[in-house]
Amino acid sequence: MENNQLKLQLHNLCLASVNSRFQAIQKLIMEIQESLTSETKSSAGDKHETGRAMLQLEREKAGAQLAEIQKQQDMLAKVDVLKTTQTICLGSVVETSQANYFIAVSAGEFTIDNQSYYAISPITPIGKLLLGKTVNETINFNEKTFRILNII
Repeated sequence: MENNQLKLQLHNLCLASVNSRFQAIQKLIMEIQESLTSETKSSAGDKHETGRAMLQLEREKAGAQLAEIQKQQDMLAKVDVLKTTQTICLGSVVETSQANYFIAVSAGEFTIDNQSYYAISPITPIGKLLLGKTVNETINFNEKTFRILNII
């Protein structure tokens, strides 16, 4: 498979993952909002206020998750799938002696042509170790030594 094609596929899989989470959180926020607006004042005032407070907390938590997903969407927008570099940076596909990585956002494991690739954020512990490295350099992570075999 052509290198740019691989990057494009990984980028699209990350986008689909992030967009799916974005839609799920938006749906949750809408459901919470509906619950807040439909909840009527009951005779048990304290119980009503506690219910509203719990819904408000849920809405705040969902809002924070939504903001995090929007950061991931912004990060993916910065990835140039056509750019290739000699050093690992945002958007690099990195093949190592232990595993393959796509430096973009944390989106889990994807399989393309029977090869596994882990989509990771550059701010994850392993992402930080990989950034700026070149082919044949090594990193140590979780008591394992990784040799960088290829950068796409």
